[in-house]
Amino acid sequence: MTYPFLEMPDKDGYFGEYGGQIVPPELKAIMDQISDAYETVRQTKDFQNELAELYKYYVGRPSPLYFARRLTARQGGARIFLKREDLNHTGAHKINHCLGQALLAKYMGKTKVLAETGAGQHGVALATACALVGLPCEIHMGEIDIKKEHPNVTKMKILGCNVIPVSRGTKTLKDAVDSAFDEYMKDPVNFLYAIGSVVGPHPFPKMVRDFQSVVGKEARAQFLAQEGRLPDIVTACVGGGSNAIGMFTEFLQDEKVKLIGVEPAGKGLDTPDHAATMTLGTKGTIHGFKCYTLQDANGVPLPVHSIASGLDYPGVGPQHCYLKDIGRVQYESITDDECLDAFITLSRTEGIIPALESSHAVAYAMKIAKGLPKETAILVNLSGRGDKDADFVSEKLGL
Repeated sequence: MTYPFLEMPDKDGYFGEYGGQIVPPELKAIMDQISDAYETVRQTKDFQNELAELYKYYVGRPSPLYFARRLTARQGGARIFLKREDLNHTGAHKINHCLGQALLAKYMGKTKVLAETGAGQHGVALATACALVGLPCEIHMGEIDIKKEHPNVTKMKILGCNVIPVSRGTKTLKDAVDSAFDEYMKDPVNFLYAIGSVVGPHPFPKMVRDFQSVVGKEARAQFLAQEGRLPDIVTACVGGGSNAIGMFTEFLQDEKVKLIGVEPAGKGLDTPDHAATMTLGTKGTIHGFKCYTLQDANGVPLPVHSIASGLDYPGVGPQHCYLKDIGRVQYESITDDECLDAFITLSRTEGIIPALESSHAVAYAMKIAKGLPKETAILVNLSGRGDKDADFVSEKLGL
């Protein structure tokens, strides 16, 4: 059987009808330069070896595959396994693509790397990678997220990063993207905008996916080695979608493995306070690419909400949109309350404090496990740890 999605994106950066480079001509030329540089450097042994060594000796890869025995017993039914990306250096999957993009920036002779961040995990990872390669780093972050995720803000500053508070609009992730993009446009020739997910104009959805695919490659091999089989269900949270694509990519050809992306239902899908782009969005354009978006009748992105700052984005990666349309990946949603319950439950049954983003996937696994046979295996990408969320959750729950 042929799998056309394995050859995507095409030369213009499209996954079916999604993606592309919907940018001004002068910026398209810059994007093409980045694409050409990436395609050149990724094939060199020096780059491959340097990245592999950093993953092993700096990040701590491979991250473990863990059977959550007590959580499984508590829920009953299916067995729940965790891919422990929370144990990576800097505490999440973000370091995987940040190292790749920082090395690319150094190869291209860029003078500054800048980006947006929501929960701060991309910001911390990029600040870390830039410190490692010796490049200045600038991170734009919404004022609401700065207050909510202050431990990560402190880390970024310690690492030498210039953190720019964003007060426009909703003061969250979408506005941080706009702010960082404005700064990038001042000198796109010498700056590199290191996009924090599988979003934005080509080549970023492809490039970030490629760097994150290490997660799925490890997980598939580990599951076969430890269990002698593949998981029945693989699930991951979806905002922009980098951790999910990183996990799903290696399983796309395994037709018997069900792939489920979990996005934020926020305060409820019947309210405006959610970020369920795949569930309720329509086709549109945002930040230089075509995808499903939450938008008004004029195509203007709507304000979105999630208890997890890293998921409150009104768009989603173009490959996710294509995989939804062809039915290869199923997309579900989890509310803030269900997320908080999973956050506390995993902490108290396994001694693992998950990021609020990752807690959405944990919550979905908990929800479906009860109704499945005991021989069913669910693999959750635990994309980050919850140190950054501990104070916020403690205050919210009165702990």
